[in-house]
Amino acid sequence: VLRCDVLAAAIDAATGADDPRPRLLMSPRGRPLSQARVRDLAAGPGALIVCGRFEGVDERVIAGRGLEEVSIGDYVLSGGEIAALVVLDACVRLLPGVMGKAQSGVEESFEGGLLEYPHYTRPRDWEGRPIPDVLSGGNHGAIARWRRSEAERITAERRPDLQAGSRSITGPSHS
Repeated sequence: VLRCDVLAAAIDAATGADDPRPRLLMSPRGRPLSQARVRDLAAGPGALIVCGRFEGVDERVIAGRGLEEVSIGDYVLSGGEIAALVVLDACVRLLPGVMGKAQSGVEESFEGGLLEYPHYTRPRDWEGRPIPDVLSGGNHGAIARWRRSEAERITAERRPDLQAGSRSITGPSHS
């Protein structure tokens, strides 16, 4: 367990009293990281991320320095460093210019409450597996309906817990 006086001194040295950045503690007992939270973090002033090691940090530092516990899943790692990299990568990819076109991050899994629809590339037929005909027909309305239907199907099969908050994820492909 990281000592409270040592960790608090490190946090204090990295921040000031008026520092607007959220103070995150990577922890399996924290609220699960969501795409909505990632969007908020990416749009904000940055974050201070604290990583425990093995048993974590002294509980008094969590309360005394206002640390928000964040989890990246229902499993335990040896430390928070890998979890912090997950947060960092998820945020950085949303920064303007990182993915190229601004539209690139709009149609992703979790952005519309659904998992993403399948993607295809060339050749048209690969090992007896053709691209669905609707995708090469040029009917953008039919393509949007197919994408929505596939996203709903995949979400129902793999993550039915996500379906309650689904929004539209139709539109042009970003591949």
